[in-house]
Amino acid sequence: MAVELVNPDGLPKPEMYRQMSIATGSRLVFLAGQVARDAEGNPVGAGDLAAQVEQAYVNIGTALAGIGGSFDDVAKLTVYVVDWSPDKLPLLGEGVARAAARLGVDPVKPITLLGVAALGEPDLLVEVEATAVVD
Repeated sequence: MAVELVNPDGLPKPEMYRQMSIATGSRLVFLAGQVARDAEGNPVGAGDLAAQVEQAYVNIGTALAGIGGSFDDVAKLTVYVVDWSPDKLPLLGEGVARAAARLGVDPVKPITLLGVAALGEPDLLVEVEATAVVD
């Protein structure tokens, strides 16, 4: 595997993400922010943050599979959530867990979570960017 995930000594050891990834692959991949759209561009999970998170993560896995990689190759995620508040954390976690089950992967990655006022389209609740390293 091209990406090793670690929680180094001296830093907190969160359960929901890792503090660092160490990449050794040969191709660095920057994936555009993925949203709750299926392969035909149809909206998925209207008004449902967990469903939209799940679809965005699945889209990342699909994109990486298309170049011979997988979600396991993700080195870093940036998650943008509309009107973020801590009470949305369980819904975010639910969506991540459902995507992990569908993809058959460990979804725990270094992550930056940002609350935003809006995204590119009014029905979107979340957008997820990924950086991956593929052998």
